[in-house]
Amino acid sequence: MIIKPLHQDMIGEVIDLLSQGSPYIWPRTASDYWLYSALFSSTCPVAPHEDTITGVVIAIRSQDHPDDIYIQDVMTHAHHRRQGIAKALINSVCAQGEAWGCGRLYLTSEPENTSAHHAWGALGFVNVPGDHRVNGVEVITDFKGPGKTRAVYELHLR
Repeated sequence: MIIKPLHQDMIGEVIDLLSQGSPYIWPRTASDYWLYSALFSSTCPVAPHEDTITGVVIAIRSQDHPDDIYIQDVMTHAHHRRQGIAKALINSVCAQGEAWGCGRLYLTSEPENTSAHHAWGALGFVNVPGDHRVNGVEVITDFKGPGKTRAVYELHLR
């Protein structure tokens, strides 16, 4: 499997791929993906196969807490799921984080996204204790702003 950093010429395909993620993932603007490809490409890996982007991770190292890398999106093409693509992409981000001396990756999921909760556990992420439970998952009220309650998952790198 080939894993490459996000490049500007992949932006259209990445937007198309992320369009498949509704209702939990939706694409941002081409300008946002230009930013990721120009400034954060080492933590925004893609998995190209033939003429298709089969998976992408969008992750950003925190400037305020440089020990942390936040994973914004993980998406695998519907026709390429269960082939280890998400794991390979996450491992790529882990390797970069370890090279930088980061301590953890973390991400959030909406409480109703049960498929994602299972995926994060299978990939080694641990659900962070929250202030209440929804569907058996710990969640933190307003974690991403008012009305944006989220389950938070982390993966320690050391």
